[in-house]
Amino acid sequence: MIELEQKRVSLANGIELDVVDEGPVDAPVLVFLHGFPENHRTWRHQIAHFSSRYRCIAPDQRGFRGSSKPQEVSAYTPDKLIGDVFLLADALGIAKFTIVGHDWGGAIAWGVALGGQHARVERAIIANAPHPLIFTKLLWLDRGQRESSQYIRAFRDPANDDLIREKGLTGLMQKVVKWDKPSAMPDEERAILLKDWEDREACFGMLNYYRASPMVVPTMDEPFALPEGFAPPPLPDLTIPTLVIWALDDLALPASNLERLDEVIPDLTVAKVPDCGHFVPWEAPAAVNDAMEVFLAR
Repeated sequence: MIELEQKRVSLANGIELDVVDEGPVDAPVLVFLHGFPENHRTWRHQIAHFSSRYRCIAPDQRGFRGSSKPQEVSAYTPDKLIGDVFLLADALGIAKFTIVGHDWGGAIAWGVALGGQHARVERAIIANAPHPLIFTKLLWLDRGQRESSQYIRAFRDPANDDLIREKGLTGLMQKVVKWDKPSAMPDEERAILLKDWEDREACFGMLNYYRASPMVVPTMDEPFALPEGFAPPPLPDLTIPTLVIWALDDLALPASNLERLDEVIPDLTVAKVPDCGHFVPWEAPAAVNDAMEVFLAR
């Protein structure tokens, strides 16, 4: 089992994060952001692989595990989650970095890259996390993506809160999630997550990522067309070098999310990983490491 030591880092906004900080202090920096419902260990294979040559920073993000877990939904709006990353870099004395994200960590990484490109963020590496412009349209137009995203409506529904209080996050996951592959996760890693999911404050902290997001997830009964007055997020093109890694057997996020990415990312590299589900950093670590190696060596 890969061991990763953490330290406590206080941010200027009062949030405290448990953070892995491995590798030479003066080396190029990779900031790794995990997704839901995991933790910094999402990136255990990448940190072990790259930390001899890169400074690898991997926080448990706000709401997760031992990091600060404010309970109000308003504490998890995208600007605050993105702001945590820049404040973490400030606290660690890091001027520029490559942002690496998966799932919700990838969603935050898109925001970090778009807001800090060139000035703070040198490169972006995103694994199975959709670009916000493309995803918002697919939720309206693509039947498969909309169907796969209905679990978000359940995560946002306060009617499920009593179930969470009674059984933790495990109860809700068993009720609504259809994209897990239990056989793909080592038993010791699953035990770590199941323990995390017992913390009721962490349960609601994690779910608040969904509840605070402005993303609209239509019901399956609504028309498969953009609604009148639809306006995509007013985002600039992402002009820094960007690697998108996509596992093709992701049941939550189909590969249609890759279409037309090159229209908003001029310097785009796409690495497709066949026969792999959503959690590509640890389901196919060699493929992820190889794609990152080639990209970072440019």
